[in-house]
Amino acid sequence: MTTSATTGHANAPQRRLYGRRRGRPLRAGQRALFDTLLPQLCFTLPENDAALDPRSLFADTIREVWLEIGFGAGEHLAYQAALHPDCGLIGSEVFEPGIAHLLSEVRDRPLPNVRLFIDDARLVLAALTPQSLGRVFVLHPDPWPKERHKKRRIVARETLDHLASALRDGAELRIATDDPDYAEWIAERLAAHPDFVEKPTDPRPPDWPPTRYELKAKAQGRGARLFCCRRRARSSGA
Repeated sequence: MTTSATTGHANAPQRRLYGRRRGRPLRAGQRALFDTLLPQLCFTLPENDAALDPRSLFADTIREVWLEIGFGAGEHLAYQAALHPDCGLIGSEVFEPGIAHLLSEVRDRPLPNVRLFIDDARLVLAALTPQSLGRVFVLHPDPWPKERHKKRRIVARETLDHLASALRDGAELRIATDDPDYAEWIAERLAAHPDFVEKPTDPRPPDWPPTRYELKAKAQGRGARLFCCRRRARSSGA
């Protein structure tokens, strides 16, 4: 496993990464985790257009690999990693305080089935081998509410195309937002995509805990809308 989060993949889409990388200065203990633990968990994309088999990042005992796009403070990713020790969890995030919080979770629990990509998750999606993921989470992504910024939203046709390629047949895609406009945006794009079929989320899946962002929205009087989709089975010629 390499120890930098640069991409090095010629076929990866060239992106301008929007959103903050830094918040308040990290405390000394958090910075130490960046220097010691993070290099053990993060990875780069292969050189020379080679595809990334995510299983290669984990021990042979891992049954399948899941991806969380924008893991925030990391509590949901840590929860899933602890609940499913036979699954490898890849988390993609660039916000340093959130990364530091997850690193402390990995250190304290510990969670050997976590790997990190500290860059735009769309770069990983473009490099993954087909049908290599068993589940993907996109929980409370930035809604980019201004009209001129909506093109920055992660839930878009291109991203869904990459997800449809990377997810195995029957695999699950979970999305959540507390922004009503973004919820309608997501619903429209999922309904228009031929490779996903939506499942009911009532009752809520028992292994889908609310994140701190969902709890904050609830405290402010906003409910979250949950989307749970399955990747349709490919035709025999696909």
